[in-house]
Parts: sequence; structure tokens; C-alpha cells
Amino acid sequence: MSSPTWDEFADLALKRIVASGAEYGDIRIQNSTTEHIEGEDRRIASINDVHDIGFGVRVLYHGAWGFAASSILSLEEVPRVADLAVEIARGSASIAIEKVRLVPEPVHCDRVVTPYRVDPFRVPLEKKTDLLLNVMETLHRQEGIARSSASLWARRDQKLFVSTEGAHLEFDLLAGQGDCTATALYEGRFASRSCNTPYLRTGYELIKEADLQREAIRVAAQAVEKVKAPAVDAGQYDLVLDPEHLSLTIHESCGHPSELDRALGYEANYAGISFLTTEKRGTFQYGSPSVNLVADNTEPETLAATGYDDDGVQCQKWDIVRDGIFVGYCTNREVAPKIGELRSRGSNRADGWAHIPMVRIANIGLEPGSATVDQLIADVRHGIYIEGHGSYSIDQRRYNFQFGGDAFWLIENGRRTHMLRDVIYHGITPEFWNSCDGVADRAARRRYGFITCGKGQPGQSGWMTHAASTARFRGVQVIRGEGRS
Repeated sequence: MSSPTWDEFADLALKRIVASGAEYGDIRIQNSTTEHIEGEDRRIASINDVHDIGFGVRVLYHGAWGFAASSILSLEEVPRVADLAVEIARGSASIAIEKVRLVPEPVHCDRVVTPYRVDPFRVPLEKKTDLLLNVMETLHRQEGIARSSASLWARRDQKLFVSTEGAHLEFDLLAGQGDCTATALYEGRFASRSCNTPYLRTGYELIKEADLQREAIRVAAQAVEKVKAPAVDAGQYDLVLDPEHLSLTIHESCGHPSELDRALGYEANYAGISFLTTEKRGTFQYGSPSVNLVADNTEPETLAATGYDDDGVQCQKWDIVRDGIFVGYCTNREVAPKIGELRSRGSNRADGWAHIPMVRIANIGLEPGSATVDQLIADVRHGIYIEGHGSYSIDQRRYNFQFGGDAFWLIENGRRTHMLRDVIYHGITPEFWNSCDGVADRAARRRYGFITCGKGQPGQSGWMTHAASTARFRGVQVIRGEGRS
């Protein structure tokens, strides 16, 4: 006798939900496979293959949510979990102060598949480990390199979403990433330099095109240059920030503040709130006229471009900041009506079958301008050019912050000169973005993603991509962060 199909399991759960009298319910069944290969100091340190399957049932009963999940897909377990979700929703409804109301969404029936040329899970393991070993060997050929690391990561999510409204969505989503890092030692001091491919929804061609073997030569040389570089002198500088660096700055100071549930205080007891409160929408001067931040969950290969979110809402594109004015939030079907919107923006996502979905940052990117990178630098008398990610800190309102980076160069009289180390800049979010007076053109645009964006209790890891072109910021305060950048 053949095993029941996922559709049969879903039908079984939804029948129990409908019979309970609940106004809404859905089931997500997900099968995830993750491969992570890590190398350290010319050896393969770990190979992790993780296979995870299960389902989660969400029920809205008399305006209150219930959720239950299980890793056992069986004819006995599915109805039990569905009944448990209903029971939890009924209990929640008995004490709910405010009733949940979902904005409408057209019923979608679709299948979403990540396009790719090379399936990373079909590339022989030996080929991937050889690549990492060769990359680390190249790093160590540079005199002064004391430590090395390199890694490859890939994940496939096969998922089914079915709701009592009639939505039926199938997903076969793929993502990958690779990186390498060299750490140099000089006079008892360490400094590291990295090369990271972006996390993107594509195949192993991402790794091939990145050519980590070639990039390792540059990374190692710059690690040695960085460790020998002078520490920055604290003071005020103009900053020219590359797209990889900006992705983290955008994520922390633009992405999180634009989550509507955070602005409404839903995260106040854990991960914080937002200075972008609802009365600011449409009037608040978030940045200079050069600043246009667009949420685009439709751009191919980006992490949040999954076709539909975990409310069954179709992915969309919309403005967060237009000509410097804050105009839009990331929303789901529950919070959208609280600001008078008639449709969700499709930003409701869970990190797996075991978690209930919540509002997550969209693929928010800084729109390109018209200058070249060289033109941005040429108009800087005293500044710093920053690449890559480093240490960071930001308060619970996403208002006061400080950021480091991976590599820094002094700019003097319009020219990028020598490297610096221990650079930390700090500021206040709207003041910082109002100091932006130039963004490079589309030729400089790059995309970098995150898969570890923490939020919620129990905690979840969100996925999103932030694209940007290199941008210039005037008069930013810089401090020396010994050993922190």
C-alpha cells in the first residue's frame, strides 16, 4: 500500500479545521535538505548534511491564532496536530483582547521552482572539498597568513501550502553560498579579510562564477596589508560604502524599522521596537533626496523572492523610502489593516515547518543613482572607503548605531590611498541617511543576502537580500575600535 500524498495529508488537516468552525486555517508541509562544508587551516573541519521534514498547522478561531507542528507525517498524527491547533486557538480566543482580522488575498494555485544550471547536491563531494582545500592552500601561499577558512553552503526547501480559502502552492526552492577568509599575523596583532559570494537562489554556478581560487590571492594580500596598516585617527570623515557593507547597514537601520509589527510594539519585550512609528508614514524625512529604498520580493535569485509568502500572498514590489521620505512598511495579512491597507505586502514568513510565520524584512535595496564609483571618491577630500561586513551594534529602536567593516582605505584629495584598520563609525539612523549625497549607478549594484536574521520567541532565522550601489555619506563620526573591526 502506497503512502498518502502531501495533498492527502493537507486535505485531512483542513477538513478538521473546517469542521471546528474556525474562520481560517492552513497547513505547511516542508522537506528541507542542507549541506554545509567547512574548511579550516588547510583541512576539512566539518561536513554537515541535515535532512528535516515536518508540518505546521495554523488556525484562526474567533479572531485568535492557534499553531501546532510535528515531524511525523502520518494519517494519525496530522488530524491530532490539526485538532491541537484548533484547541490552542480556542483557548487564545477565550482571553483575546483584540480580534485578528485578515485582509483579503486572491486565491492562488501555483508551483514555484528556483531556476538553476547546476544542482549543488549533484556536485561530487570530493570536487567541493578539493575546491576548499585548494582555496586555503592559496591563502597560505601569502607570507604572513596564520589562519585560513573556506566554506560552501547549499539548501533545498520543498514545501506545500494549502489553506481553507482554497490556496494551493507548491515550492521547490534552492539557495547557495561560498566564502573564504585569511587571517594575518603581524607583531602580535591579527587582522582578517574575507571574500563572500552572496546568498542567492541559484545553483552551483554561483560558486563557479565566483572563482574563489582567484579571489583567494587578493584576500590574502589584503589581509597582510590590513594587519600592517595604521589604525584610524578618530574624527569626522566622508564615507564611501560598498554594496556588501551597505547590505548590513540597510538590514539593521532600514529593514528592521520597516517591519510593521515591530513599529506596532509586537517585539517590544524581546528584539525591540521601531523609531518609524505609524504617524511618520508619508511625512518623515528618513534620508536625503538621493535615498530611495525599494522592497522587491519579485527580483529573481533574491532570498525573499519565493513567489508567495507563508500567508499565501503573492510577492510584490513597493517603496519603503521615496526621495528621502518614509512611505511604506513590510506587512502581513494580520497587521496590514491596522494602518488602513487593503492588502498585505506579502512579508509573512517562517523559517521552517515548526514555526508560525511572522512579519519579516523584505528584499529592501538602495536604488542606484547616476554617478560612477570613481566620481563619488573623486569628490572626497578626507574620507574612508569601506568594504564588507564587520562588527555592529544598534539600539532597540534601530536609531543609534555603530558599524565596522571588513576592509578600509583612506581617501585623500579624491584618491583612495592606503589601508586602515580598526575603523568604527557611529550615528543616528535618520541623520546618517540624510547625509547621503550620492549613489553610484546600476553598474555598481550588487546583492548580498542574510540567512540568520533573528526574530521572535521561539527564535527564528529570516532570509532576505539587500541590493545596493556604492554610496557616499558626508561628515560621519569615526572612532578607533581596537580589535573590533
